[in-house]
Amino acid sequence: MRSVISQLSIHKLEVFCAVAELKSVSLAAVHLNIAQPVVSTHLKSLSDKLGVALTERSGRRIELTEEGQRVYRWALDVVVRTRELEREIADTQRGIAGKVSVGASMTPGSYVLPGIIASIYQRYPRGEISVRVMTSLAVTDAVRQGECDFAYTILDPRHEIKALEIEHVRDEPLILVAAEHFAAQAASTPLSELAYITAQLGTPRRDIEEHLLMKHGISRRRILMEFGHPEAIKRAIRTGVGVAFLFHSSVRDELASGLLRRIETPGMDLHVPVYLVHRKNKNLNRFQSTMLKELTRSLREQDN
Repeated sequence: MRSVISQLSIHKLEVFCAVAELKSVSLAAVHLNIAQPVVSTHLKSLSDKLGVALTERSGRRIELTEEGQRVYRWALDVVVRTRELEREIADTQRGIAGKVSVGASMTPGSYVLPGIIASIYQRYPRGEISVRVMTSLAVTDAVRQGECDFAYTILDPRHEIKALEIEHVRDEPLILVAAEHFAAQAASTPLSELAYITAQLGTPRRDIEEHLLMKHGISRRRILMEFGHPEAIKRAIRTGVGVAFLFHSSVRDELASGLLRRIETPGMDLHVPVYLVHRKNKNLNRFQSTMLKELTRSLREQDN
């Protein structure tokens, strides 16, 4: 078996992983930007070389067999480690002292990490730090597939995290805010009767918000608008048409300037955990390890 495995190309393994994750030959072809027959050929070749059936049809979807699942876990590890090695070698050739790719969900990536990273960068001017701001689902995917070295994110309970190490870093307060000229009216209105602007239905951010409110018996009757980013929500709120629950770190500047006002919610202390996520058994180089420690420490120490 060792001689057979040694003959397998990384490209074949990448194709197999794409089919396994997308459960479709056609979608894998689009994702990899190659012809569909090429995907089918690689899939058959891999199965023939290993001498086992790796996939099976389930309606229109392609599912992994038991052997296929074992091969997928091994193949994914090989592909991810190869990508990481290629990135590190390319950085060395470019003369970079170190490079780290950090994933982040919307609020940490847009409002918390930029200031921290700018401060840290002054102490490591020969390193490169890139931050990819994505949805929480995309963040965990990027870490699992080796596109990000680690990430800071809220978690979507629907997503696969078995291959990841999860560590609680901080709690983000979720507060109710309104435009300055609308705050007094909003404060005198029952929470269930207010007009809300919020995240899009079905997103982890919206699900978390609804779950926290339901725990306090709050059922909102009026959702006026839905947006995919807190900046859009803030701009809508400033017109005075409604209120929104937003993370404190995303509205810190507006609260300080008076553009927005916090509306007190007695008896409701809403917090959402933010986690450090990285792949199990990932070997961080010295620069990446240093950045992980520095960023995590700063996130824990920063006041909300």
